[in-house]
Formats: sequence, C-alpha cells, structure tokens
Amino acid sequence: MVAALFIVGGLLFALRGTENGAPANNVSIEGGVQVVEIRAKGGYQPRNSAAQAGVPTIVRFKTSGTFDCSSFVRFPSLNITQNLSASGITEIDVGTPAAGALQGMCGMGMYRFQIDFQG
Repeated sequence: MVAALFIVGGLLFALRGTENGAPANNVSIEGGVQVVEIRAKGGYQPRNSAAQAGVPTIVRFKTSGTFDCSSFVRFPSLNITQNLSASGITEIDVGTPAAGALQGMCGMGMYRFQIDFQG
C-alpha cells in the first residue's frame, strides 16, 4: 500500500509539468524561425512555454474541433488578435521578441497562456 502511494505520488509529480506552471518542451527551430506550438481547445496547452529571446518567432496554434472562446487568440502587448480555424493550424508571427514574458489569452480573457523569452 505504501509503495503504491509513492508510485502514484511520483507519477503525479512527474505529470504536473504544464499544470503547475513549469514550461513545456514545445519549442523548435524550423528554417531559422523559432516555433512555439500550442494546442487550443477548452483553453491553451501548455499554459507556460520557454523560448529564446532575439529569435524570429511564430506561435503555431493547433486546433481540433475548437468552437469555444479559445478559438480566438489575443496578444494584447503586441496588439494582435486572430481567429483560429476550428480544426487545423494557424500561425501567428510575433516578430523577434526581447527577453520577457509574452501573455496570450482567449477573446474573453478567461483562458490564458504565457511564453517566457529568455536572453
């Protein structure tokens, strides 16, 4: 019984990654452009991403039957608003961000996510 509790506890600790605010491994470089991939449906996953500052960056949203408010994304600090396709991929060019946090949210501001650009 005690061993089972340790195993379950360890699994919960290992899986909590994006749920507790830890950055996910969802950033890649494609042809010299940094790509941050985020799933949009009932919110945004992962909610926290870590990327490199000073690199041209695209945020790639993946949707699959997304009809809730997360199908509309805003980056208020960049004055960017974009409707996402209900299913498929929508890419948003966020330029070459400096070090700092980029906040994103749905149209209602209910679902939020953050990309931390590190120098």
